[in-house]
Amino acid sequence: MICHPFPPLYDKNSKILILGSFPSLKSREQMFFYGHKQNRFWRVTAAVLNDCVPETIEQKREFLHLHRIALWDVIASCEIEGSSDSSIKNAVANDISPILENSDIAKIFVNGKTAEKYYNKYILPKIRKTAVCLPSTSPANAAYSMEKLVERWSVIKEFL
Repeated sequence: MICHPFPPLYDKNSKILILGSFPSLKSREQMFFYGHKQNRFWRVTAAVLNDCVPETIEQKREFLHLHRIALWDVIASCEIEGSSDSSIKNAVANDISPILENSDIAKIFVNGKTAEKYYNKYILPKIRKTAVCLPSTSPANAAYSMEKLVERWSVIKEFL
């Protein structure tokens, strides 16, 4: 069983919450979200928000706070092989209520179908707030070009 190794990122001004499934190996090594260079999360959100792509963890934190984006993952612990979402077993969900109670979240988004599956199974019944599923920014989601991702992810701007 692997436990999520780092805390959520949010503050009282956060307007949207984006939930991934569980951090990749690279993210767990870096102790921060979307740490794999091939993951397109930072490039997509920067393009959507017409901003520079943050490079360092500190720049990423500042970027998220500036744009009022909270980040966390649906899963608190699970069995997983490497970074493969399809290998997730025995998942235990994170409690997102502290984020919702201590920020101004207007909308919840999930990054990909795996996050959506576990959100709907474990979190939705508790908090009764539906999440909008966005196409995964993972390099495994080869069906989506950068352009298509930016187009689909542009919906986040409505809530910021």
